[in-house]
Amino acid sequence: MKKNFLLISAHDYRSRRKANVHFIADELAKRGTIRFFSLRFSEITRFRPDPRHDLYDRANKVETINGVDCYLWKTPVHAFNTRVKALRPVENLLFRIYQSAAPDIFKTWIQEATTIIFESGYAIIFFDLVEQLNPEAETIYLASDAMKTINSASYPDAILQRVAPDLTSVSVPSRLLRDEFPMSARVFYTPHGIDPAIKDQADPTPYTAELNAVSVGSMLFDRELIRSAAELRPDITFHVIGSGDTWLSERPGNVLVYDEMPHRETLRYIKHATFGIAPYRGEAPYYLADTSMKLMQYELFGLPTICPQNVVGGNAMRIGYDAADRDSVNKAMLAAIAMPHIAKRRFLTWGDVTDRLLTPEHYEDTAVV
Repeated sequence: MKKNFLLISAHDYRSRRKANVHFIADELAKRGTIRFFSLRFSEITRFRPDPRHDLYDRANKVETINGVDCYLWKTPVHAFNTRVKALRPVENLLFRIYQSAAPDIFKTWIQEATTIIFESGYAIIFFDLVEQLNPEAETIYLASDAMKTINSASYPDAILQRVAPDLTSVSVPSRLLRDEFPMSARVFYTPHGIDPAIKDQADPTPYTAELNAVSVGSMLFDRELIRSAAELRPDITFHVIGSGDTWLSERPGNVLVYDEMPHRETLRYIKHATFGIAPYRGEAPYYLADTSMKLMQYELFGLPTICPQNVVGGNAMRIGYDAADRDSVNKAMLAAIAMPHIAKRRFLTWGDVTDRLLTPEHYEDTAVV
């Protein structure tokens, strides 16, 4: 029987910034029909950082890219976390209205799917709609992050806790995330993967300076850490890619800020850097030591990396710092500059990851203990 997959996410397959769902979608396209439904996008989104801004005029219509059917659902407004407890009733009402407005194409894709994957976040609010329209479909929750890490509203989190035992499976990229779900949920461990071929796609060097540090991505981005490091080491050029922070004229002169760029282009900056930076803010969750894709990519290229102490995770390629202690930051940079570039760990491919996501019971290493 040919599989028909539906992946529901706040990402869009066509975005330049790549997350795990993009690579999983590529693998699913090899196994059957794959639809990628992107939600939580509205006129409000235009006033906040979002990697889907350049897709604004391509919203609300189906577009097929690389064998993946894409649909970016744009609404006048979308439900969101107001972060004000007194507004919780209004917030919950917004979510119910948003649920009820699900477009016909989404309902059709639900009805035709054999496997439906809810990426962590707001996607799970449509679980009841899936149960109503297609109760026979396999349902998988892909827990890229904990709800509190992505500042989720209480409404989707409450739904997740209620329906987790009814899901076919829950996939976590770190065993440390097991406690985020009820004990009756069927939780399996599926770490992020990486495409080993990217090591051959990262030339030539984009650098002209002798010493270069690179930071990629916007999650919990700590601007002040970059500022402090740049002031401490004016001889190093700091390349900040896709941070969602313009910085304009106030940044130190040795900090270069780049907009989102194609994933392949970032690889050149990673491979040829002197060291990497994972400048997560102080509230960075403990499980990032296992799940940070930027740290995984740095490690694939054997790139020494500085990061907060709580995400070192015993990894020999990472040097921890205390962002509040400038001396600590400086020592971490000195150690990273002196460290040899050696790739040691073997990672799963995205094909391996997708196999474990779809049939976790077939693999001993997916057990969560």
